[in-house]
Amino acid sequence: MIVALFMFTVMGICIRLSAAHLPVIEVVFFRNFLAVLILLPLLARAGFGTLRMYRPKLFFLRAAINAVGMFCGFTALTLIPLAQMTALSFTTPLFVTIGAVLFLGEVIRARRIAAICVGFLGTLIILQPGVVDVTFGALLALISALTIAMASLIVKVLTRSESQHAIVTWMVVMQAPLALIPSLRIWQWPDLLTWGFLWGMALSGTIAHLCFTRAFSLVDITALQPLEFIKLPFAVILAWIIFAEWPGLWTFVGGAVIFASTVYITRREAAARQSLRPTAGPREPRL
Repeated sequence: MIVALFMFTVMGICIRLSAAHLPVIEVVFFRNFLAVLILLPLLARAGFGTLRMYRPKLFFLRAAINAVGMFCGFTALTLIPLAQMTALSFTTPLFVTIGAVLFLGEVIRARRIAAICVGFLGTLIILQPGVVDVTFGALLALISALTIAMASLIVKVLTRSESQHAIVTWMVVMQAPLALIPSLRIWQWPDLLTWGFLWGMALSGTIAHLCFTRAFSLVDITALQPLEFIKLPFAVILAWIIFAEWPGLWTFVGGAVIFASTVYITRREAAARQSLRPTAGPREPRL
């Protein structure tokens, strides 16, 4: 999990470096196109039959929403400090919880509602509206978190009927042409250095997702959730080394508040699922 979180931070660094040489929408295209190339050997081993879609409209809707979120997030990375972007990304689980109530009919109690309110209080601590101007980049970061939450809810529905390979692969396959079409109007060919940044983005993102998935297969999600906060010091250190930027105190404070609320929500949801499971009967002792 720690390796995954570090590689996600490296991916953010590579996105910003790539966007310094190419239009953001073109970086979005290469993020998806190169991911397709990386996934092809893995798909060949698993068999292309695993890509069958049973609900193609939901696949396309997820890809369209995620493409918008990716564009907003990539643009935000070029406008605000990496640490602030990371801290604001912690709001995604809050949006997921609200969306699950509104669209999936899930029920939450007073404690989780209070935790959501605390989480958004942390967002206000970071943005400080009325004290400083809320930047366009910060708004894009929040839009990105919202759209990622929406896409996550669609994935939650898709997992009921679709394979993991299909969900992962069709996302990048569909998002690549969605980003390519607007890119053609402002197309610029990457130079050798930018190709390095683009491949670094694609490889770090792929490694991060593989490690992330492997971690969840080994340990319960509630045990891994507290490690997510490591992304913030990773972002601070790498951004300081590469971009010479240092976030303000309120980014740390607000990020910690948001993160604490999301950890609480995750643990309460896990406890709720556990209580719904049938109680196992007595088991015979194993000799």
